[in-house]
Amino acid sequence: MSVSKVSRRAALAAFGIGAAALAGCRVQDGTTPATHVGNSPTVPPSRAVPTERNRPRRAVPTEWNRLRGGTKKVSDTVGQIQGYASKTSVGRGESIDFHLSSHRSQTCTVAVHRVGHYGRTGTRHLLTGDPVPVHPRTRPAAEGDARLIACDWPVSWTLRVPGSWGSGIYVAVFTTEDGYGSCTPFVVRDTERRSDILMVVPFTTYQAYNLWPHDGRTGKNLYRGYSPEGVWGAPEDRAFKVSFDRPYSLSGTPHWFELDTSAARWAESAGYDITYASSVDLHEGRVDPSKHRVMMFSGHDEYWSREMRDCAERAVLAGTHLAFLTANNIYFQIRVEDAADGGPNRVVTCYKEAIDPEPGPSGPTVRWRDLGTKRRHAEQRLLGVQYNGILKTPAPLVVRESGHWFWSGTGLRDGDRIPDLIAVEADGCNPAMPRPAGTTQTLLSASPYKDRLGRGHTVQNTSLCVDERGTHVFVAGTFYWPLALYEPGFVNPHVQRATRNLLSRMLERRNA
Repeated sequence: MSVSKVSRRAALAAFGIGAAALAGCRVQDGTTPATHVGNSPTVPPSRAVPTERNRPRRAVPTEWNRLRGGTKKVSDTVGQIQGYASKTSVGRGESIDFHLSSHRSQTCTVAVHRVGHYGRTGTRHLLTGDPVPVHPRTRPAAEGDARLIACDWPVSWTLRVPGSWGSGIYVAVFTTEDGYGSCTPFVVRDTERRSDILMVVPFTTYQAYNLWPHDGRTGKNLYRGYSPEGVWGAPEDRAFKVSFDRPYSLSGTPHWFELDTSAARWAESAGYDITYASSVDLHEGRVDPSKHRVMMFSGHDEYWSREMRDCAERAVLAGTHLAFLTANNIYFQIRVEDAADGGPNRVVTCYKEAIDPEPGPSGPTVRWRDLGTKRRHAEQRLLGVQYNGILKTPAPLVVRESGHWFWSGTGLRDGDRIPDLIAVEADGCNPAMPRPAGTTQTLLSASPYKDRLGRGHTVQNTSLCVDERGTHVFVAGTFYWPLALYEPGFVNPHVQRATRNLLSRMLERRNA
């Protein structure tokens, strides 16, 4: 039985943004000299990942929030240095702008890093720009009934992405002359190139959780916000619209960013042929699923527009496999709207249980399972499972169907437990909801867990659905799956082997 809308929102409010404080963005500490280290030669597409993996790298801190080399962390209250990017993704040869604000007028450098394996150092430093002037900028108040917080800061620094840079997750690191540092992520895409795997990074969900500015009086996201009296956490004070035109809170790493960076580092360490896109790319129609054998959704991917879901459904019809590595996917329908200044697709709108004043052709921005009649838009209809609870504490994944090829080589048997793998949120198969038509479903786990809301125990399922053409839709059904692939302190060889088995099967050539 699924958690109610109100109860789930209250539970997430209690859970807090700090719940993801595991390992933040692994980036340089900002002490790199302000020089361009040079571009790498163009890499043929078939060798893009192995060559990128073997390029030179530098040691990086374990956590961005950790003070290192004199770099001091920022707060939303003071805003020593914070910034946002003009786009969630950028193509090679195109430009992306960065809008910065500092607590005092001074200079700042912007360094660009690519997230990857790199011999376990975690990132590759690509360049550091010349110092640029930064100044204090106006911190906007929440506007209108939708309580939208959107900055209108001028451009401080522009990056033209070299044609030699590979597709990937990138981080721009801002370091002031007085020693403060923060960052913001973006994706370099290569949508013209065919790749075995396309990893989709969930920027719409990043923005839904973004609390900036978490300053004691202003901040709001799609879950909660400050009241006019400065009281924190009331759901009735949340925003209905959130903007990409603002920094991510505190250090600049989005909520649960480590899920995506862990999956990316693991995939690249294994040598898969992989390119990257943002969820906004799905929305804008920039992704052609037929160019990829697998579309991998690496992180917490909860907020989807109709356009995003249409793209995923077209992928399955075209024979492209889907792999969702976490839980609570495709939960809320959203609209992605233009900014007040006309900037395209810069606002994420979701009214949830409140009345949506402008539903549009796709219907109101509510849970997908509440749209239409007979639950025909429920996420389980595409995924095979759906969100069913928030965990009080991590629980073991209990193996089921151990004879299935998915578990081959793990040595696991039915009833064996992988400790603490089911965590934060979980999915399960609900027999009262629609399932994918024309598919065979295998539930690869059946893991009882105690729900955070005190409703006793429910059951998590890892699911695999296969249609008549052999197209697979996989859902891990837990937040910790991508962490178990790579993140120190979470790595589990059973999860690594099972994921390799899954991708090997998905990447097999099929007869036409």
